[in-house]
Amino acid sequence: MLDAIRWDSDLIRRYDLAGPRYTSYPTAVQFHGQVGTFDLFHALRDSRKAQRPLSLYVHVPFCANICYYCACNKVITKDRGRAQPYLQRLEQEIQLIACHLDPAQTVEQLHFGGGTPTFLSHDELRQLMAHLRKHFNLLNDDSGDYGIEIDPREADWSTMGLLRELGFNRVSIGLQDLDPAVQRAVNRLQSLEETRAVIDAARTLQFRSINIDLIYGLPKQTPDNFARTVEEVISLQPDRLSVFNYAHLPERFMPQRRINSSDLPSPAHKLEMLQRTIEQLTAAGYRYIGMDHFALPDDELAIAQEEHTLQRNFQGYTTHGHCDLIGLGVSAISQIGDLYCQNSSDLNAYQNSLASAQLATSRGLVCNADDRLRRAVIQQLICNFKLEFAEIEQQFNIDFQGYFGALWPQLQGMAEDGLIRLERERIEVLPAGRLLVRSVCMVFDAYLEQQNRQRFSRVI
Repeated sequence: MLDAIRWDSDLIRRYDLAGPRYTSYPTAVQFHGQVGTFDLFHALRDSRKAQRPLSLYVHVPFCANICYYCACNKVITKDRGRAQPYLQRLEQEIQLIACHLDPAQTVEQLHFGGGTPTFLSHDELRQLMAHLRKHFNLLNDDSGDYGIEIDPREADWSTMGLLRELGFNRVSIGLQDLDPAVQRAVNRLQSLEETRAVIDAARTLQFRSINIDLIYGLPKQTPDNFARTVEEVISLQPDRLSVFNYAHLPERFMPQRRINSSDLPSPAHKLEMLQRTIEQLTAAGYRYIGMDHFALPDDELAIAQEEHTLQRNFQGYTTHGHCDLIGLGVSAISQIGDLYCQNSSDLNAYQNSLASAQLATSRGLVCNADDRLRRAVIQQLICNFKLEFAEIEQQFNIDFQGYFGALWPQLQGMAEDGLIRLERERIEVLPAGRLLVRSVCMVFDAYLEQQNRQRFSRVI
């Protein structure tokens, strides 16, 4: 693992293409409106019959302030009163979904995302968690992975104490950058002291894991000032780090139009930021998990990768990919067996559906046999950097080289370039190819040719 990642500027220049992040395969771009509530009920029934454990994702869309870089589904408002009608509809959704599942199905993983989940008042957080516990089998022994996204500007010691009391044991903290000029350019003023206070509280209260999110490629960033941010973050010793590439897509995300494109760093400076970040984190003992994620060697993700049990779903890298994922709230995505489905992304449409006692499912897809096969291939490559053909052949009753014969010239080209090692029995993503693993996965994506690549961020 010491040589888990190697920087190769020539390979990056040639393979740094726009493409999906593969939190699912097929990706959400393939979702369509022919999937609806009936399909969801059918999948829930299958989940109940199979007694599969659950992972719950709860979307809280509200933010008090807008961050110009943000591409999340959110509602910007200073009016805290808007949360209560939303919670009423969310509680209806929880009830409608839960009655199709078995109370014996345990919730191994829970995640509150947003928006800003701590936009909710303490009473509202209590109310929501009580409703979840009433209708789902949440674990009470602190053995589940129960996480929440935190904006340090919206949380203090009492908030952290409440979250721990409610059963949360993981926190993910949005930081992005510590440089004041960068913060002003993206409208997110957040001091190191605010962030440190939340982390200190989490440690004192024995939260199991702390993740910090950073973004490189923001306006006013330079390789030197971003390196200082990374240095400060390392001193906070988070268990995990997500270092995301900022994708400037103002035609798709309206808040990004407030960013002056002339303030954005050049592609060469972005690459230098990433290279220096990797060097800094590696020197500090962090492992590269893949796809922008780093973790300390004793973290569950790093251990799962060593043991080849790491998985990936809409919540990113996970050790709970065997669970059925139930998405709750506006725009939330579920993955239940072979069904993907997504709630309406429009807050009014979501609330109106539930006001009529209807679920807000608006689109999705049901995986076919080819989708399942390619999903398994991509999952192995993106999680373990290795694919054993025999495992796929046994699972899907195919001859691997025969089935994917048309892809062989592309794979051989990648092998000649040093991205992968291509053998009769396996593909291994080499250290120089691991930063570009999305490019390797894209070879197996049957839908990519017909898609508009501009919808996706670049690999690096």
